Amino acid sequence: MQVSTATPTKEEAVALAGSAVKARLAAGAQVIGPVTSVFWHLGEYGTGEEYKVLLTTTREQYPALEIHLLAEHPWDNPELIATPIVAGSARALEWIEGSVGPQTD
Repeated sequence: MQVSTATPTKEEAVALAGSAVKARLAAGAQVIGPVTSVFWHLGEYGTGEEYKVLLTTTREQYPALEIHLLAEHPWDNPELIATPIVAGSARALEWIEGSVGPQTD
């Protein structure tokens, strides 16, 4: 799965991505930005600058990753979206499977 969220600063995005990867809830993450977001929030139209965080994980690890991201996120109600990976190179998919969950030697 690819999971996306955003944070207000690059430092917060890197910290959030790093905490998820170190906890083995995501195989890897990219921080993209700044990006301009256009949105409705609390009934008002707005725009703002954010940093996008894309994380890769498995369907099995997603619930734990969601809990982690919600607990560690700088916003009270962040947008979290999970999209299934329907295809990918065999080596990349094996890397994701082998990088999340309990460490096996």
